[in-house]
Formats: sequence, structure tokens, C-alpha cells
Amino acid sequence: MGRLIDTSIFIEAERERLDLQRFIAANSTDTFFMSVITVSELLHGVHRASAKYKQKRSIKVETWIREFTLIDIDEVVAREHARLYSGLKVAGQSVGVNDQWLAASCFAHDLTLVTANVNEFKRVSGLCVETWT
Repeated sequence: MGRLIDTSIFIEAERERLDLQRFIAANSTDTFFMSVITVSELLHGVHRASAKYKQKRSIKVETWIREFTLIDIDEVVAREHARLYSGLKVAGQSVGVNDQWLAASCFAHDLTLVTANVNEFKRVSGLCVETWT
């Protein structure tokens, strides 16, 4: 089974409210991925961090980027995003732009999304979601 880890899970781990390594070890037969969208969101946090925390955050984020297989935005993901975005608009639903890309990545690569932000993703019909919080 493949799992795409959402930014919210990394934030929970960084704040020491979730033991990311424990969850991964408990599911050692699975493959874990990080989206380039999550890379951008985490690096955005590094750039905004105060001088006191910037280096520590940067080291943690760069470690995660090296540890996880990255999922790019390619044509297959873009096509899933267009389908998803269109369907949400027709249904009058709203999901954050970055979260739409994460959901599209899951559909394109047949992945389960691991998130602490279940309320945002429950509006995406057919998306397999689990939370570790």
C-alpha cells in the first residue's frame, strides 16, 4: 500500500505531537511519499521561521525531503486535478488549492492520503484518507 503524507502530519511531527517514525515503522511494508506541494509548504514555513528556529526547521525539512520519495506534478496528476477541481465546482464544494493537488496526486498514483486535516479532505469523494493523530 502507498501513502502520501500531508503537510499537516509533518507539522504535527515537528511540534512533537506525533511520532512519525513510530507510525512508519508500524507500517513498514508500505511505501510512503511526499508531494512536491508539501515540500513547498514545508519550505515556506522554514523561510517564515524566526532566526531562533530557522536552522532547526530547515534541517528537519531537508531530512524529510531526502527520506521520502517525492511525487511530482505531471500530466497524469494535472488531469486528475482538472477532473477533481471541476467536480468540486459543480458540487459547490471548496477545498484548498494545494489540497486539491494532493488529492489529485493520490488519485493518479492510487495512494491513501495521511492527514491531520480530515475536515478539508472529507469533501473529496472517493479519496482514501486516514489520520494518525
